[in-house]
Amino acid sequence: MTKGKSKTAYRCGGAGLLAVCAIMTFSLFHRASAEANAVDASEDYDLRIYLPREVTVKDSSLSLGQISIVRGREPFAARANKIAFGRFSVPGQEIVLDRHMILSRLACSGIPVSKVSLTGAEEITVKQKFKVVSSDQLVSVAGSFLKDKSPQEPDRKGNLIRAPKDFTVPGAARDLTFSPRLIQSKVKNQARVEITLLCDDEKIGSREVVFDLRYFCRRTVAKVDIAAGAVIGPENVRIEEVTSSRPEETVWKSPYGLVAKRALKADTVILPHMVGPARTPIIVKRNQGVVIRIERPGFLITAMGIALLDGQTGENIR
Repeated sequence: MTKGKSKTAYRCGGAGLLAVCAIMTFSLFHRASAEANAVDASEDYDLRIYLPREVTVKDSSLSLGQISIVRGREPFAARANKIAFGRFSVPGQEIVLDRHMILSRLACSGIPVSKVSLTGAEEITVKQKFKVVSSDQLVSVAGSFLKDKSPQEPDRKGNLIRAPKDFTVPGAARDLTFSPRLIQSKVKNQARVEITLLCDDEKIGSREVVFDLRYFCRRTVAKVDIAAGAVIGPENVRIEEVTSSRPEETVWKSPYGLVAKRALKADTVILPHMVGPARTPIIVKRNQGVVIRIERPGFLITAMGIALLDGQTGENIR
């Protein structure tokens, strides 16, 4: 009986092993079949769309083909590439698109969601390329134009009183040209320069730069109190360089050698009417008897007369 039980147990153990092997084989076959079905099911997708986390585009209008990688059967792929997702309204704007929005747009375009496989990021951040023309660059262009416009006035300069805003050019960096021109201003001593921005000879915008025109001039200032009749010289006046709203006189001369017509306080700006040439002493007084002498080649006339005015050397008096 003991031996019989042992044999029975052995036979039973062999049958159990066969059963386990059969179960494992069925399980492996079933798993392989499931994986094969999964592969086959994936091949049933008409579109495979990969979504990057972030993308930068050139154009202002967005399409699915710009922001993702689309692979699949035609005509689904071609139709999907053209699906629009709006446009940028301002430079520097970011547009965020998620999977739900993309699937909704596909469905609205007649592409069943069940035929689409999305991979990659859960949402896409879309940015636009753009080029900025800075305010400083525009001011420099206007300043150079203003200087070249008036080479006959090298002592003139323009003080910036109104700077333009930066100009943003959407899209990839392109070659830009500037076309400045002087426009009429109702304000005296003011220059307004309009800069037109061109791309491929096409106007894409304009900016205006306004300058206050100033001129380099010289002026004479009293260093100390100057008495009336005192001679003007380096010891009592100084010459300063300043800017003015008016250009300097065509022929500017220092007042050295002239005399003050009236008393001048220190730091007074000496204007032309405040000084004059030094007067020589009076040598003939009014009602004084004088000899009138007229001499010409071949004859001489003399006579006695009365001076009707005071006279200085070199003056003609009655």
